[in-house]
Amino acid sequence: SLNKLKIFFFFFCFMVSEVKDWRSLLLGVQRPQINPIAVFCSHIYKKNHDVTKTWKGKTEQLLRVDDHDFTMRPAFGGPAIPVGVDVQVESLDSISEVDMDFTMTLYLRHYWKDERLSFPSTTNKSMTFDGRLVKKIWVPDVFFVHSKRSFIHDTTTDNIMLRVFPDGHVLYSMRITVTAMCNMDFSRFPLDTQTCSLELESYAYTDEDLMLYWKNGNESLKTDEKISLSQFLIQKFHTTSRLAFYSSTGWYNRLYINFTLRRHIFFFLLQTYFPATLMVMLSWVSFWIDRRAVPARVSLGITTVLTMSTIITGVNASMPRVSYIKAVDIYLWVSFVFVFLSVLEYAAVNYLTTVQERKERKLRDKFPCTCGIPHSKTMMLDGNYSEADANSLAGYTRSQMVPEEEKQEKMVVHLTMSNESNSSRKRGLKGHVGLRIIQNSHAIDKYSRLIFPGTYIFFNLIYWSVFS
Repeated sequence: SLNKLKIFFFFFCFMVSEVKDWRSLLLGVQRPQINPIAVFCSHIYKKNHDVTKTWKGKTEQLLRVDDHDFTMRPAFGGPAIPVGVDVQVESLDSISEVDMDFTMTLYLRHYWKDERLSFPSTTNKSMTFDGRLVKKIWVPDVFFVHSKRSFIHDTTTDNIMLRVFPDGHVLYSMRITVTAMCNMDFSRFPLDTQTCSLELESYAYTDEDLMLYWKNGNESLKTDEKISLSQFLIQKFHTTSRLAFYSSTGWYNRLYINFTLRRHIFFFLLQTYFPATLMVMLSWVSFWIDRRAVPARVSLGITTVLTMSTIITGVNASMPRVSYIKAVDIYLWVSFVFVFLSVLEYAAVNYLTTVQERKERKLRDKFPCTCGIPHSKTMMLDGNYSEADANSLAGYTRSQMVPEEEKQEKMVVHLTMSNESNSSRKRGLKGHVGLRIIQNSHAIDKYSRLIFPGTYIFFNLIYWSVFS
C-alpha cells in the first residue's frame, strides 16, 4: 500500500545517510557539512499533507460520525433544511398502454448541508464514499409518488455515491430504475400525444422540516441525447414543483419530472389503416361481378367481413379496456360498416333479381304464344327502353304490349326471324340486342360503384382533417 511504500522510503533515506557517515569514518574523510540525500528526505518528511488524503485508521474519526446523533435531521428544531435535487435521465425504457405506466432509469442526486460532517482541510478538497457510509448518517427520505416498482442498481455493488466537503456540504447520488403510473388519454389514439410525470416527495418531513427544490431550475434535468422509443417521439422534458396536501400529515414539497411523447403513426398506418382500407376496397369488387354468380359474391363479402373483425380484435387486444371511443375505433368500425353494407347490397340485388325473374315467368305464362307470326321468339326488354327502341329493330314485328301499369318494368317484344334476312344482318342485329337488352348487372350495382367509393373518400377526408 501507499503507507508501506512511504515507510520503506523513509527507512531507505535513513540507511543511506548512516552508510555515508560510516564510510567517512573508515576512510578518514571528513564528513561533509551538507548531505544532499538527507536534505531531500527531510524535505519530503516535513511536507504538510492534506488531512483528507492521510490515513486515519477509521473514516469515522475524521467525520466524527460517532459523536453525533444522525437519526435527527440537520438543524433539528430550527428552520426547514433546503435539499436541492437534480436528475439525469439515462434511459426511458418502455411505455405500456395496457398497464398505463412507464419505466425510467435515472441518476438522482441530492444536495444539502450537514455541519456535523464538516472536517478540517487545507486544500478544501472533498472526500468520496460508497453506500456503506450512507447507513450511518442522515440522508433525505425522498420517494417516488405513484410508483409501482423501483430499485437501486446493485451490480457490482450498490450504485450509491456520497461526497462530503469540508464545510459540511453533501452530494448524495443514486442510480435508480422506477416504474410509475401515467394517466393516458386514448381518445385520439393512435394520433395522440401523452404527457407523463415522475413525482418526488419526502415521505416523513413536511415543508416545515425539509424543503425540496430543483437545484438549478429547468437546468436541473438532463437527458441523454440517445434516448429513443420505438413508438414515441420524445418532444420535451421539463420540471415543475408544487405543494401536496395530505389531510392527516400536512403539506409536502413535491417535484415533477414532466415529459411529452408523440406517437409515431407510420406503424399503425401499416398495421391497421392500410389493411382496413384495402378490405373496404376489396368489398367493392363484388359490384362488378355478375349478379347471378352467387358463390363468388357471397364468399367475397364474408371474407372481407371476417378480415375486418380480425383487425378490430387485434387492435383492441393491445389496448386497455377504456370506456370511451378511440380514434382508431371510429375508423375501423366505419370501415366495417362499409364492408357489411356491401354484403347487404348484394342481398338486395339478389332479392330484386328473384322478384324480376318471377314477374318474367308470369308474363311468359300470360302470353304463351304469338299466333299468326311464323318463327317468332319472345324476348324481355327492361323498362329503360322505349317503344322507339323496340321499333328500331328492323325486320322484326312487335305484337301485343304489356298493360300500361307494367310498361315501366317490362316490354314483351315478339321478334320474327325473317327467312329472307341475310346472315350478316342477323349477326349484327344479334350483337346489338346482346349489348342493349341483355344486362348482367342490376341498377343498384351501378349506383353502388359510385356511391360507396365517393362516400368512403369523403369520410377519410373528414377523419384525417379532424384527428391529424
